[in-house]
Amino acid sequence: MIKTTIYFCVFLVFNFGALAIGGFLMGESPATNEWYQSQNLAPWTPPGWVFGAAWTTIMLLFSIYMTILWKKHPSRSNALIYTIHLLLNIGWNPVFFQLHYVTAGLVILVSLFSVLILNHSKNFGFKNLIGLFILPYCSWLCIAFSLNLYVLLNN
Repeated sequence: MIKTTIYFCVFLVFNFGALAIGGFLMGESPATNEWYQSQNLAPWTPPGWVFGAAWTTIMLLFSIYMTILWKKHPSRSNALIYTIHLLLNIGWNPVFFQLHYVTAGLVILVSLFSVLILNHSKNFGFKNLIGLFILPYCSWLCIAFSLNLYVLLNN
C-alpha cells in the first residue's frame, strides 16, 4: 500500500508539474493572449474555467492510471513512453500559443492521443476497465484537436 501511495504521489507531481511547465511556457493565459483572442474560435470553445476543471480531473485520473500501469508493468519502455507523453503535453502550449504553429499543434495532439492509446493497448489491451481512467483524457484531446483544427481552417 505504501508503494502504491508513493507511485501515485510521484505521478501527481509529474503530471501536475507538466501542466505547470506547459502553462508557464504558454505565457499569458488564453483569455488574455492577444493572438488567440484575435482568432476565429470554434463556437463550441468552452469558457476558460472549464479548462482548469478538465485538466485537474484528467490529471488526477491519469495519475491513478499510471500508478496501476507502473505497478503491473514497470519497465524502461513504459518510462520512456511516459516521458514522451509528458514532453508532448508540455510542448503543445508554447507551440500553439507562443509560436502560433497551428498545424504543428495538431500533430502534437495526434501524437499525444496515439501515445496514450498505443501504450494502453501494449500494456492492457482493450478488454478491461482500466482504460476508463484515460477516457476523459482521450476525450479532451479530441475536443482540443477539434478546437485546434477549427483555428487552422478558419483563420
